[in-house]
Amino acid sequence: MNHRTYNIKNAVATLCLIAAGGYAYAAPVTVTIDTSKPGPVINKNVYGQFAEHLGTGIYEGMYVGPKSKIPNTRGWRNDVIGALKEMHVPLVRWPGGCFADEYHWRDGIGAREKRPVKVNTNWGGVEESNAVGTHEFFDLAEQLGADTYVNGNLGTGTAQEMSEWVEYMTSDSKSTLAELRRKNGRDKPFKVDFFAIGNEAWGCGGNMTPRYYTDLYKQTETFLRAPKHLRPQIIASGGNDYDTSWTDMISREAKKQTYGISFHYYTIPTGKWEVKGAATGFNESEWFSTLSNTLKIDSMIKKNVEVLDRNDPEKKVGFLVDEWGTWYDVEKGTNAGFLYQQNTLRDAVVAALNFNIFHDHADRVKMTNIAQMVNVLQAMILTDKDKMLLTPTYHAYHMYVPFQDATSLPLTLKDNPQYSYNGSSIPEISASAARAKDGKLYLALVNTNPNKDADVAVDVPGVSIKSVKGRVLTAPAIDTHNTFQAPDTIKPAPFSANAGADGKLTIKIPSKAVIVVAVE
Repeated sequence: MNHRTYNIKNAVATLCLIAAGGYAYAAPVTVTIDTSKPGPVINKNVYGQFAEHLGTGIYEGMYVGPKSKIPNTRGWRNDVIGALKEMHVPLVRWPGGCFADEYHWRDGIGAREKRPVKVNTNWGGVEESNAVGTHEFFDLAEQLGADTYVNGNLGTGTAQEMSEWVEYMTSDSKSTLAELRRKNGRDKPFKVDFFAIGNEAWGCGGNMTPRYYTDLYKQTETFLRAPKHLRPQIIASGGNDYDTSWTDMISREAKKQTYGISFHYYTIPTGKWEVKGAATGFNESEWFSTLSNTLKIDSMIKKNVEVLDRNDPEKKVGFLVDEWGTWYDVEKGTNAGFLYQQNTLRDAVVAALNFNIFHDHADRVKMTNIAQMVNVLQAMILTDKDKMLLTPTYHAYHMYVPFQDATSLPLTLKDNPQYSYNGSSIPEISASAARAKDGKLYLALVNTNPNKDADVAVDVPGVSIKSVKGRVLTAPAIDTHNTFQAPDTIKPAPFSANAGADGKLTIKIPSKAVIVVAVE
């Protein structure tokens, strides 16, 4: 069903209700955007990505090797790289995740046929060929035109190992390690934008305490030496969920050595790790619980920002949500350690809700990295051998591209109804606005209600609005998704609305929808 047909049918149904006397007119939600008080810039890296050595996230999904029949450039799939470039990927985090804390960088350099084969003990117990290592990762980033975020091994590694890796990547001298890099095919230093010391130190990264980790962090950071103009920004491994103790300890004891503190939160429909819920075939109960649970990240960020504001009032330390997204039960018939799941309209709505929250905290949230790019968890792309499809989450990211490095604008929502289910409620409309680099004013809207369209009146004081133009993402069913047999079942459609004779503009946003428009 196209968007025009959808609106016609909805209008007919509304007229029938009015004629029958069974329709009570609801005042539109009013979105007021204040362009006179521009807020902080929304860092482009809020739209960062994450590629871990996990399942087919890298091998097959992205990297097939230079001898593959699948068209590739130095082993990286042309179709996948092309789609990611179209999405304007600003940043890639690699090699993990939990994988990073068992990864030894020397295993991934030199002739591929001579690299040691290891076992990926975290994810499926499969062989890890180390075909993708340091040089291949930077080739990927350069093909994408993306910044790089390298995660160091604090779990089974040492300060010396990380120090030598940073030297190998960044040194412009004639040192033995720099010469080894040149021998392996790279004359100039790599551009390492960010380097993290450890990952999930509270869990798979070593089951440490905040105090113990912070001491190790400061020790390791001391030895991460690089030419001043090539030194990466250093990231500390922080907490998860409602735990603020990591943010507190690191921002008190190591703020001078830290660009930002990482944070992880995954959205689970049931809230239980043992039985998370299905990626498709779910009912409205799990639609609601998923959206309700994802909105909790707002209060988690607020609690951590309160700690940062107390310990770092100068706002020099960023809060980096470098793992987030939906996590469901794996698809039947797949390796449980590969974390492969389908991706539906629900995931696109989850992504957009999170984007709007991140924009609200743009002064502290300088980076986020969704888990993950291809074939793993809330992926942008799914592949099956030589086939590829774009997921609803991919489309949400693509729609929000104008918000990268845009200047946030404060807005207020008036008369925003609640979407209620089983005695619980969440706001029906989520919104965000910004002035993009192209000079245009962009507005993003999300309707969380799967049963009811919403009228949204747009007001920009001091500005005469003539129209809005952009795209809408919606579908007939809450679990609508793309398959390899029907890869375009759900994708954005053009959307526009014009001001009325009274000079006012009202947008009718369909149920369960995401809209991004330029206000003209």
